[in-house]
Amino acid sequence: MEDYNIESVANDYNDDSIVHLEDMEHIRLRPGMYIGKLGDGSSHDDGIYVLIKEVIDNSIDEFTSGYGKRINVNIDFSERRVSIRDFGRGIPLGKIVEAVSKLNTGAKYDSKVFQKSVGLNGVGTKAVNALSSYFKVMAVRDGKCRTAEFAEGKLTNDSGIVDSNEENGTLVEFVPDNKLFGNYHFVGEYVEERIRNYAYLNKGLTLYYNDRRIYSKNGLLDLLEHNMDTEGLYPVVHIKEGDFECAFTHINGQSSDYYYSFVNGQHTTEGGTHQSAFREAFARVTREFFKKDYEPAVFRQGLVCALCVRIQEPVFEAQTKTKLGSTHMAPNNADGTNDSPFLKTYVLDILKRHLDNYLHMNPATAEAMLQKINQNEKERKDIAGIKKVARESSKKASLNNRKLRDCHIHYNTNHARRLETTIFITEGDSASGSITKSRDVATQAVFSLRGKPRNIMKIKKVDVYKNEELNLLHNALDIDDGIENLRYNNVVIATDADVDGMHIRLLLLTFFLRFYPELIRKGHVYILQTPLFRVRNKQKTHYCYTDDERIEAIKNTPNAEITRFKGLGEISPDEFKNFIGKDMRLDPVMLHKDFDMKGVLNFYMGDNSLERREFIMDNLRVEDDESIVVAS
Repeated sequence: MEDYNIESVANDYNDDSIVHLEDMEHIRLRPGMYIGKLGDGSSHDDGIYVLIKEVIDNSIDEFTSGYGKRINVNIDFSERRVSIRDFGRGIPLGKIVEAVSKLNTGAKYDSKVFQKSVGLNGVGTKAVNALSSYFKVMAVRDGKCRTAEFAEGKLTNDSGIVDSNEENGTLVEFVPDNKLFGNYHFVGEYVEERIRNYAYLNKGLTLYYNDRRIYSKNGLLDLLEHNMDTEGLYPVVHIKEGDFECAFTHINGQSSDYYYSFVNGQHTTEGGTHQSAFREAFARVTREFFKKDYEPAVFRQGLVCALCVRIQEPVFEAQTKTKLGSTHMAPNNADGTNDSPFLKTYVLDILKRHLDNYLHMNPATAEAMLQKINQNEKERKDIAGIKKVARESSKKASLNNRKLRDCHIHYNTNHARRLETTIFITEGDSASGSITKSRDVATQAVFSLRGKPRNIMKIKKVDVYKNEELNLLHNALDIDDGIENLRYNNVVIATDADVDGMHIRLLLLTFFLRFYPELIRKGHVYILQTPLFRVRNKQKTHYCYTDDERIEAIKNTPNAEITRFKGLGEISPDEFKNFIGKDMRLDPVMLHKDFDMKGVLNFYMGDNSLERREFIMDNLRVEDDESIVVAS
């Protein structure tokens, strides 16, 4: 055993070990504390979108305070430059540099200035500044203007206060630093979704995204109707009172309830106390109205809901503000007491009045809702008997077959790296073996399929529990009762780039779309892109994902040796580390409003075998493998 010199280690801990970091330096060293994960833009929760959100949040706070009814958002995708201009009061000119570069500096600490705002900690714009290679802020106030420019959070230019003919307001421009975010890219659909949400949540606000006008007349009703890809079983119910608003309906083909939830305009993708309050209140009110003694989940299964609450000084569980922790409508008093309403009581009282009255006044809606609830109860009873046996079977099979090589950290925990958690769904032992040997065991799990999974197009949910492969898969993800307990943030389909590989992708996508569409709606499903070619000589190696990249690499590589990867199993574990690490390429699977789920499922997995085979062959091209993305 090697000697361990305790004294020498102790001597290393001295005055020089105590390091002070300036505000911007700390943000750059620990970006995860401020924006969650970095990412390359493939995922909707990657850091570059959080940067955009942080700037727009400040503009929204101006609007909700009564200043400025227009926000312009422009993105130059080639230069990766973001520009956001509002027409509010403008940052006070004397403090503009401090407001974007000094932590614990800002107006959000003065609750008299910003009531019920999203940002409360004075951090957001500072993080954008620190994590950008270029950052510019310009404020205009009553004929005067001041502009400051930064690089990596360090001031490079300050115009001072000068005259201006521009409208009051604030302009922020920034370019996320590729030294931190790598070779990132913006997905336009992700940005547009965020901007649309701002419009739905702020009546009277007009936003322009790359000169395209986005405006909402009916708030959350518009949001729900825009996002629903399946027709509701009854007209959307829209309730609004005071600081609460919700819109909901039931749909078929969904295993649990699904929410677009917001607090003060912030999209709380992980829910929180306000969402829990609604879920509990909805089940209670409908149970009493219909006089049915079913389990609460039975009333909510298939419910699609958009809800928003506005509260004073909300407490979120992280700087990224994806989950609300507040239990009251306002913060505690100075003496620690709290006389403001409980969120739970507040939401329940509103639903009791409005939903009960609505169901009495709209018997057709009440009847449609009751039919859905009774259908849910019947399905629950049909599944209940086999479910317990299937779960025990899946535990034994998973243990014996080792189909799941799990990771140490999971998405349904509070770990700092939870957003990185990924499960690769692979085909065959060779592919899963390569990924297993090269993965990060802390955050990356591997699930190995045994051949092609069953085509589930014509089976019922109860049959999923009878099929070992599918039963093991949904238990590995822990999505049986909805995605609240999802164990991995990223569900990545990793199959070969051949006909069989694409067929397996379609089978898996059909399974998720048919029984767990919320997994895709929430942006958790991806397709792994791995290189098709390796071009190398003794000096350098190029991995090429398209035929064009291969041709370019050959031009720049004398005496090149060219390898065509026919399957994932042909890529060695040492090489695989390059493709599932920080430079991993993922294609997101997305749904949009015009997506015809029934039609697509019938085409992918119906009885049209010959037509489907022609589709696969036509789209299985070296230079373009994007056909597997459901919608862009």
